[in-house]
Amino acid sequence: MSTVRTEDGTEIFYKDWGKGPVVTFSHGWPLNSDAWDGQLFFLAQNGFRVVAVDRRGHGRSTQASSGNDMNGYADDLAAVIEALDLKDATLVGHSTGGGEVARYIGRHGTKRVARAVLVAAVPPLMLRTAANPEGLPIEVFDNLRKGLTENPSQFYRDLAILFYGANRPGAKVAQGTLDQFWLWSMQAGLKNAYESIKAFSETDFTEDLKKFDVPTLVMHGEDDQIVPVKDSARKSARLIKGAKEIYYPGAPHGLTATHQDQVNADLLAFLRS
Repeated sequence: MSTVRTEDGTEIFYKDWGKGPVVTFSHGWPLNSDAWDGQLFFLAQNGFRVVAVDRRGHGRSTQASSGNDMNGYADDLAAVIEALDLKDATLVGHSTGGGEVARYIGRHGTKRVARAVLVAAVPPLMLRTAANPEGLPIEVFDNLRKGLTENPSQFYRDLAILFYGANRPGAKVAQGTLDQFWLWSMQAGLKNAYESIKAFSETDFTEDLKKFDVPTLVMHGEDDQIVPVKDSARKSARLIKGAKEIYYPGAPHGLTATHQDQVNADLLAFLRS
């Protein structure tokens, strides 16, 4: 397998397809880089080099006992970017991966970055606090932790339905789409998945977003039941100077699968702009 060893000995798996301008992909919780295959294959066919990583504790990367936080995730992404000597890269992040991209820029800057794309991303902050009264209450995330530890397999089956909006009237989500979500999720270590909930829900990315100084695209489904659009994308876009915004009516959190052709076309247009 293609892996990069980080300073703490964690092996980070990555895919590296195609040739051309570089685009990196950071996936959502609790999946792995396979969740990006629809975009990776499309862009590799359209003249881009695509690199996607499995976050530590997920997929084919080491199920590390430590570093399961946004600083750790961002530093792992940096380790891959530096090991492959990627330059002028576009960083794309979905959900938790969007937080990873934001923290990468906050910690490592944009010397290797040409553009950024946040897709249904968790920034600026998911948790309700005095400074973020529109956020979700801590009980939402406590319930995630409870469901995950009681029965991970059933928890992931139930979560897939909300992730892809399969509970909405008239929704047409293939059973295979729900099944692959379960398969990818079951590859995550329980400790890693559990600790990642705190990472994606309680990390405040406000200062990271203010450091974005490259062209940035914010994409989000307007019917996202996992990361509500009003408290995420719309706020992030106000914090990122000159951000371009695309909102998809009726689209769920997993819009890269349910609205794959639309997302791919918009992503390609941004990369070529």
